[in-house]
Amino acid sequence: MLEPANAWTQGLDFPSRLFESGSNDYELYEEDGEFVLSVELPGFDPSEITASWNDGVLNVAGEHEDESRGTRRTYHRRFRFPKAIDEDGIEATYRNGILSVRLPVTVENAVSGTEIEIES
Repeated sequence: MLEPANAWTQGLDFPSRLFESGSNDYELYEEDGEFVLSVELPGFDPSEITASWNDGVLNVAGEHEDESRGTRRTYHRRFRFPKAIDEDGIEATYRNGILSVRLPVTVENAVSGTEIEIES
């Protein structure tokens, strides 16, 4: 009988969420010349969320304090993009607990780099 993934990874240094299905709190895809990122942040107020763009990396952070329960929730994630983004065209909205960020790709599609030859 097979054991669940989190049972056989328990002694390893891997976060168990890597092996769980459906545990991602975001969705990222590219369509119509732009990247679209949706991040689930239920329970946060828009004023508690920040999104910033710096040198090809989108930072999303949030901090929520519930004084009645004496709890604090924080969120921080960085997203690196493989194509050049039109920084002035980035738009973000927050509705129904979901932060949506639209990042238009510039005409010079690829971020600079060198193609690596693959030997066989």
